[in-house]
Amino acid sequence: MCCFSGKVGLVADTNIFARAGKGGRQFLVYSMRFKAAEDLAMILPLPTPKDSPDDAVRFVNLEKYPDFFDDLRKGFPQPKSDDRGRPEGGLAKPEAAPLPVVEVGSFVASFVPTLKDFTRLDARFRLPAGVWEKLPQYKEFGFAVFKLRKAEKGEQKVHPMAFEFPRADREILFFPTVHVHDGTVPGRARFDHALFCQVSGEPPLMWEESPGLAGSFVKVKETQGLIDPDAHVYRKLLKGMFENKDVAV
Repeated sequence: MCCFSGKVGLVADTNIFARAGKGGRQFLVYSMRFKAAEDLAMILPLPTPKDSPDDAVRFVNLEKYPDFFDDLRKGFPQPKSDDRGRPEGGLAKPEAAPLPVVEVGSFVASFVPTLKDFTRLDARFRLPAGVWEKLPQYKEFGFAVFKLRKAEKGEQKVHPMAFEFPRADREILFFPTVHVHDGTVPGRARFDHALFCQVSGEPPLMWEESPGLAGSFVKVKETQGLIDPDAHVYRKLLKGMFENKDVAV
């Protein structure tokens, strides 16, 4: 799932795609359905190298390809049952410049290099005080922040959020799945996730493999380089109660 800066009434149908990029970077695409009465931010922790610059993350606009995950699912024609194989941060200097913001389709997005840099964001789009102390694993992480508008007419499904980021560990693909809702960090959480990935080495264990290559069921040009058309796609479904932690492949 992800971390939200405010109260959400519903988060469901989460889809995440990951693939290694060039130079030790990783592509990540994220979508979900949500319901919120107020504007808020979705915060995705990222295992970026220490001292990454403000522009280390490259955002990709998929506004014209809202069916990205619908097409990925077409690569798995035989439905299967659930796969069980299963800040406030430190104080920034008063003169610190505001973080750059990027228009990405329906969103305004920012990369927050460190926990202390959250003070450079609008207070409405930070997690409540004390939350980061409950998440010590993110002490050296960076963060992608997407500002979402309240759901005026009930729940809404946003077009996929996509970006490319540098990895501190070039050997893993990272899926941000920790849940932080309403300022709480439960030990176990209800997942409604479909994880997708493409890998260049050994297939991940206990993941389904698409029978065909990605180019046969994805509009490759519309993905702007996110998808390798000549590789298979792997999928893992996580639906039900699980330990509240991120997934790494």
